[in-house]
Amino acid sequence: MEYTRLGSSGLKVSRIALGCMSFGDTSSGFNTWSLNEADAQPFFAKAVELGITFWDTANVYNLGSSEEIVGRAITTYSRREDVVLATKVHFRMHDGPGGQGLSRKAIMENIDASLRRLGTDYVDLYQIHRFDPNTPVEETMEALHDVVKAGKARYLGASAMWAWQFSKMQYTATVHGWTRFVSMQDEYNLIMREEEREMFGLLADQGVGSIPFSPLAKGRVCRPWGERTARMDADPVGRRYDQDADAPIVDAVAKIAEDRGIPMAQVALAWVLSKPVVSAPIVGPTKLAHLTDAAAALDVHLTEAEVAALEEHYAPHIPRSF
Repeated sequence: MEYTRLGSSGLKVSRIALGCMSFGDTSSGFNTWSLNEADAQPFFAKAVELGITFWDTANVYNLGSSEEIVGRAITTYSRREDVVLATKVHFRMHDGPGGQGLSRKAIMENIDASLRRLGTDYVDLYQIHRFDPNTPVEETMEALHDVVKAGKARYLGASAMWAWQFSKMQYTATVHGWTRFVSMQDEYNLIMREEEREMFGLLADQGVGSIPFSPLAKGRVCRPWGERTARMDADPVGRRYDQDADAPIVDAVAKIAEDRGIPMAQVALAWVLSKPVVSAPIVGPTKLAHLTDAAAALDVHLTEAEVAALEEHYAPHIPRSF
């Protein structure tokens, strides 16, 4: 496993992150494909074996049960000090006034709830899951700064927003001397490259590391275009990667994988890893091979011709509505 600093911060992370959205209690209604705690155990063991020590979850994933599973897995398979633990806040957890959003009340209430579920007194990276248009940026950034100063989080990150929103939040923190973001968890893969237009330039300028989610386009770039999975049909986000205009991209991945004699996933993830602003793609496994392929992708170095072949058929996409 390779390790790198998260952006220009001093925080070292594994270059592959374990995404934990697929672990949890499906009775929450969050999704239908999550693995229960017993079935999730081998994934944590494999992550530790491979040196994947950057684990990412969120309070909303299966309404807290993902955090609970992750917290217990740390004590079972590793040590708290050996894992870079990340979670998120924003989406609705309950109907009370602090149940969602990025108000001071919501942030203070939800960090404490996350820590209880995770069984720890701090997280390494506390991320805002989305921008909150209903709360003043100053209120959010000061509250996040206070979370850090209270020792409940070591670093701050953001996720999935417009570049102007991120810039506004980062500038506000700078002006007031508050804690700045060190990471951006954004959607980025061969089929969805809209972050290259403005966000990636901003991240490079600000010394912020990208930790992309869906680096394999929900698995769409890991199998021939005509193949389907149950999750693809059930996941509304995954259906975004089902446009015929993207078929030539998947065909290019398949061609390079065949020529090299390696799985398509390794080719697609190697492309994401080759981007300088990317610190650690987040891989959400439901099969152990997903983790082994992700680790192996670090040793795949694409040629300029291969990169050109992967990129030449890209068609602009309407970004997710944040």
